[in-house]
Amino acid sequence: MAYENRNAAYDLSLFDEDVAYSNGSALPKRKEQEVHKKQTKKKTKTAGKVVTIPEEEIHKIRRRKHNPLKLALGSIGGAAVAVVIGFIIVGQVQLTELNQEIITAKSLLADSQSIYTQNQMKVESKLSNAEIEEYAENVLGMTKASNAQKEFVTLSGGDKAEVSAQESDNLFTQFIDSIKNLWS
Repeated sequence: MAYENRNAAYDLSLFDEDVAYSNGSALPKRKEQEVHKKQTKKKTKTAGKVVTIPEEEIHKIRRRKHNPLKLALGSIGGAAVAVVIGFIIVGQVQLTELNQEIITAKSLLADSQSIYTQNQMKVESKLSNAEIEEYAENVLGMTKASNAQKEFVTLSGGDKAEVSAQESDNLFTQFIDSIKNLWS
């Protein structure tokens, strides 16, 4: 018998209404009767306990009672959140403006560098060696140096080194000299 109860979940014949069991009873009809009895018991239990409330009382109960302290704290909190959001927005606007200024400055720098390069090329093209030589010969009347114009100098004595005697300085000038040596 215990074995049959454990397999009751797999017994599909329990859901058939017309099946009669070995003891002659129809289980589904019994279940319907039990459910019907339970529903009638619930109705009878709650039937005497229902309380009716007038409409005005219902509206008073439904009306929310506001605590002034909670309202004040909520208003202050909402204002603080609004101020923080405002600061964030203003900061983002300033950041955007500064980024735009940086982009404009970079563009201006690139244009200036391009103009500088163009001017440098113009100057270099006007100052070529051939043009300088031509200007020196024609306008200034200069000529190239020849071997006759060159003078050679020889040193007969060789290299010499002289050591000069240092003058004794006072303490103040030595201090100034040591500072000068640090900077050089």
